[in-house]
Amino acid sequence: MHAKHRIGLSLLALALSVGLAGCGDKKADKAATQVAAKVNGEEITVSQLNHELGKLGKLAPEQTKQAANQLLKSLVDQQILMRKAVEDKVDRDPEVMQLLEASRRQILAQAYVQKLTANQAKPGDAEIADYFTKHPELFAERRVYRLQEISVQVTPANTEAVKARLAQNKNLNDFIDWLKAQSIPARVSQSTKAAEQLPLEILPRLHQMKDGQAMTLSAAGSLNILVVAGSQTQPINQEQAKPVIERFLLNAKKREAAEAELKKLKEKAKIEYLGEYADAGKEPVKPAEASTAPAAGAPSPEKGAAGQK
Repeated sequence: MHAKHRIGLSLLALALSVGLAGCGDKKADKAATQVAAKVNGEEITVSQLNHELGKLGKLAPEQTKQAANQLLKSLVDQQILMRKAVEDKVDRDPEVMQLLEASRRQILAQAYVQKLTANQAKPGDAEIADYFTKHPELFAERRVYRLQEISVQVTPANTEAVKARLAQNKNLNDFIDWLKAQSIPARVSQSTKAAEQLPLEILPRLHQMKDGQAMTLSAAGSLNILVVAGSQTQPINQEQAKPVIERFLLNAKKREAAEAELKKLKEKAKIEYLGEYADAGKEPVKPAEASTAPAAGAPSPEKGAAGQK
């Protein structure tokens, strides 16, 4: 992020200095490059602009000036509206104050975690090689899957019947027809995904499946059936995988360091849950469900399942 900021700042400073060439001495030019615009006397600095520019990621040199100009106009508009909001005491509105405080908490918490993990050591070659060896499904035996997914809305009363029917049917279409006949809502979709695009929770088991086999994933109120309609092996060697593994392991180390620090701080803190939330501290925190349906539950390959060859 800091590298992007430095690059963006250099390019923008260069563009501004070119536009101001011949308009004064070097000292004046240098001072002018620190301010990108003024709105009723209030400055919008190059640093502010560069911060927003960095959020766009790496841009080609010819795109940087255009993007900077567009962002600067947006910052000018934002400054005008913000000043008017303050004049009208919008910042004193209780809901707005809560939003501002929530943003402040989030920013400070994230900043502390970033500071804590900034100097985390990169994984060594041995760690990278070990991870490569232990995860053939991602690298040496990587596959690109053509998947069919059926998301069935089930109830406690019909879940077992749906599972039994799935195991009996040799043809996926027959199973779908049966669901329709039983008036059981279901949604069918198809996709093509490489191994690294799939949830890590299910990938090792999916890797063991042959084309035509299916697995069922249970979630609250639904039964998801994932069928490997076809697949193609496209391996990645260790040299190709190294940057990805290094980044993954480094992020894992940072996450572990952050979790350890949070645990230590919580042990020192005095935490009280009050009123109707008195029992909240006693309940284990449930991990958030993955956004993709396959990660919703614990998978188990179903031999003889729908679509199996």
